[in-house]
Amino acid sequence: MEGKKFDINSIIGFVLIFGILLWFLYQNQPTEEEIEAEKAKTEQVEKAKEEQESTATPVVEETPTVDLTDSTALAQYKGSLGAFAYSATIPSAGDDITTFENELVKFKVSNKGGQIVEAVLKKYSTYDSVPVYLVKDGNASFNLNISTTDNRTLNTENLYFEPSLSESGENQILSMKLKASDNQYLEYRYELKPDGYLVDFTIRSQGLDNVLNSSQPVQLDWKQKGIRHSKSIEYENRYTRLTYMHDGKTSKLGQGDSDDDTDSNVSWISYRQHFFSTILINPAEFSNASFTSEKLFEEESKEEKYTKQYTSSIPLEVQGGELNYNMHWYYGPTDARVFKKYKDFNLADSIPFGWGIFGFINKHVFTPLYDFLSSVFPYGIAIIVMTILVRLVMSPVTYKSYLSQAKMKVIKPEVTEISQKYKDNAMKKQQETMKLYRKAGVSPMSGCIPALMQLPIFYALFMFFPTAFMLRQKPFLWAKDLSSYDTIYEFPEGFSIPFYGDHVSLFPILASVAIFFYMRMTTGQQQAMQQPTQEGMPDMGKMMKVMIYISPLMMLFFFNNYASGLSLYYFISNLITIVIMLVIKNYIIDEDKIHAKIQENKKKPKKESKFQRKMREMMEQAEAQKKKK
Repeated sequence: MEGKKFDINSIIGFVLIFGILLWFLYQNQPTEEEIEAEKAKTEQVEKAKEEQESTATPVVEETPTVDLTDSTALAQYKGSLGAFAYSATIPSAGDDITTFENELVKFKVSNKGGQIVEAVLKKYSTYDSVPVYLVKDGNASFNLNISTTDNRTLNTENLYFEPSLSESGENQILSMKLKASDNQYLEYRYELKPDGYLVDFTIRSQGLDNVLNSSQPVQLDWKQKGIRHSKSIEYENRYTRLTYMHDGKTSKLGQGDSDDDTDSNVSWISYRQHFFSTILINPAEFSNASFTSEKLFEEESKEEKYTKQYTSSIPLEVQGGELNYNMHWYYGPTDARVFKKYKDFNLADSIPFGWGIFGFINKHVFTPLYDFLSSVFPYGIAIIVMTILVRLVMSPVTYKSYLSQAKMKVIKPEVTEISQKYKDNAMKKQQETMKLYRKAGVSPMSGCIPALMQLPIFYALFMFFPTAFMLRQKPFLWAKDLSSYDTIYEFPEGFSIPFYGDHVSLFPILASVAIFFYMRMTTGQQQAMQQPTQEGMPDMGKMMKVMIYISPLMMLFFFNNYASGLSLYYFISNLITIVIMLVIKNYIIDEDKIHAKIQENKKKPKKESKFQRKMREMMEQAEAQKKKK
């Protein structure tokens, strides 16, 4: 039966696609040597810091928290502040909170440190219907480490700022001042517009030219732990990453347990928590900055609250005795549609579209295409429509692949005849086979190349569905969230299948079944692609039989924990491809006409390319040497 025939080109294509995909996923995994080198590097840095601290001029220790109602404690506290002792005398010098908000986001700013201590996105909720918080319960800190002219070191996160909330038109303005006197202060200025996630943020000083030590930069230290928002912390962590832009290009820290880096000319720093981001933007660029990222959990857990901890250390130059930095905060969704409002900052580059051509396809093709389709159709239907469009665009590639298989099928009897005639002379058999291919105008690799041409589409979609914000919490059929895996059954508490997970997803099962029948059909199109097995060589027929079952099994395990929208795409895609190939086979390709055309091609003189001539000469030389021996 024709259904039992096997197409080695299709199999090679699938194997290459899976192999390259796995290489992409694991290329950033550190080797043991790299881990050891990183440990050695960290130890050297720590040692250098200790040596530097041991030789440095003694400074005042970190300012402790103090009860400002205790007169004795207050006097001691003021003595430790030096020029900023005035800040302890203002009426609002306490742990009070000032709130400012718009329709999208709400902020709470503490007098202590003048920093944002709570940021909540009003229009979004987590998987368990809790509002999405980016800052809460002390998970973030923003501190300036200041060296003063009287040889003190002060940390602003422990000092008290005076708040002043006002309005300018529809904008809300919050001024937080750390005062040395009424006319001398360090100010954090927040300005929030009514319809956005961007907060204008200014750090500036006034009258502190005799207070700030101009010979040493003010050190900005920003830390934040990513708050968990998804049902699976492992899945969310895959797309949780510190990303930053420098010199007009984007870089990111590793996805593993810990990583660090230092760069110059940094224009923004993004603490991405999968679908939500906190971004510090400096259009004038930081001259340099150092970053760290550390994973905060060991394994999948329902109790873990945080994914990663990020830190950024940035020196701020004191110019003319004063500080003056005009920046922005972004607290909001990692959504390309929202980032369009702030296109001057290129925030869309913080979205993990993929690198190179894959990122280009996602950013400029799939994202705008799906954005349009989802505005017309329900989100699940939009995926199906997009799948149909993609398969129609790729149908010429499918046709080329099938046509190549049909040509190989037509000349199979002649290939078999050559194999039998020169079964004892492998070199001659190869020469005659290549000669036949050349005369017939057939290339055995032409069936594999179309499969490789589809690789950019395959990998681009692999990155698109898990990171497309527009799919977040959008249901379709039994899937509650197309950006995450669907669940039709959960295993008992504590039970999990290695590499598979603690649940059963239906869309990957359907996709695996579809790819199984697709492979059965494609491997049955062309028995000619399977050459007779030579002695000492592996039996390709048996290998292809195994691959028919291994490939769907790989998909079943691999996609069980990935976005259900991706599995839905591959399920529909394989069904459509099967239909297209059936139409091509039964209504478009005529094997009798192909045979007649090949016979005509064989009568025409064929001009050898330089490569073909070189290969022929090398084979002839090898054959001559073999005869001499």
